[in-house]
Amino acid sequence: MDLYIRADATAKIGTGHIMRCIALAQGWRERGGVVTFISRCESEPLKQRIQGEGFSMLPLDRVCPDPSDLKNTLSILKKDITDQKKWLVFDGYHFTPDYQKAIRDAGIHLLVIDDMNHLPHYHADILLNQNIHAPDLKYKCDADTTLLLGTRYVLLRREFLKYRDFNRQIPDRAKNILVTLGGADPDNVTLKVIEALKLLDAPDISVRIIIGPANYHQESLRKALTTTLFDTELLVNPPNMPEHMAWADMAVSGGGSTCWELALFELPNIILYCAENQRPIAEKLHEKEIAWNLGGHTDLSSKSIAAAIDKMINNKDTRAKMVSKATGQIDGQGAARVCQAIEEVNESADFRSA
Repeated sequence: MDLYIRADATAKIGTGHIMRCIALAQGWRERGGVVTFISRCESEPLKQRIQGEGFSMLPLDRVCPDPSDLKNTLSILKKDITDQKKWLVFDGYHFTPDYQKAIRDAGIHLLVIDDMNHLPHYHADILLNQNIHAPDLKYKCDADTTLLLGTRYVLLRREFLKYRDFNRQIPDRAKNILVTLGGADPDNVTLKVIEALKLLDAPDISVRIIIGPANYHQESLRKALTTTLFDTELLVNPPNMPEHMAWADMAVSGGGSTCWELALFELPNIILYCAENQRPIAEKLHEKEIAWNLGGHTDLSSKSIAAAIDKMINNKDTRAKMVSKATGQIDGQGAARVCQAIEEVNESADFRSA
């Protein structure tokens, strides 16, 4: 069966939508399916990642709400419209209800990945929200839409799955600190975190700063790191992200999908959410004591961030509680469950047409 994934990656959109779709694509291929990405992707390393995985990639020059997006996407999909088992995945906040309806009206199965219930209506065979607050949302959908809500459906890429049984150690003092603020970080929140770390009297710490392929602030970050009194490392789009999460004693992150990777590793985490859609994730993780939510980055000073980092470095009991609360939250079976749901919808469609 063919699975088409419609997701974009730009400096504004970030890379998270495509990165989690790679996890779904990997799961689909393991079941014998074929995957094609339809995308406006401005990151050359991300394009190489998709193609290196063995997936096809068809580029788009203009994206929704430009009408050529729908026209070109339908043109690609209609090449074999007689195959009723063809699926399209939407991952992005710019795919309107009208766009969704046009896909379903064309006889194409549609899976919509969402984070925040921001649309008045969703037209989809399957609606997926993998976030911890998703079961609390009241979605308005088509009558036949299957809802997949909550962390049972978290999409983790293959490189993370071998760490499902990772045993987190909790040192008295957290000396290894991971900083990861998303694949693009257009507001350069990473720089604010670096300045916060420099306020600490902590020459014994080691800091690894991860930035993504769409981050254009390398020069300012490297300059800021020249005056630190602790060990630092700036890593651009590293291929071994799970190893860095295993190395760390604590993390400072945004409120996107990285939170679920950190939860898999039971890694104590301070969240500075970088977009409004990340707020409910950060708040729910804080409520469940899996992470500390400091709030939106625009409301935070380097001094307040430094105080929170210092507190977590020195508070073993707090970190131990976070590890305990995160245990079992993510089991790594999310992509498999989503693929199973797609197959069940196919079987149901076959039964109705028989």
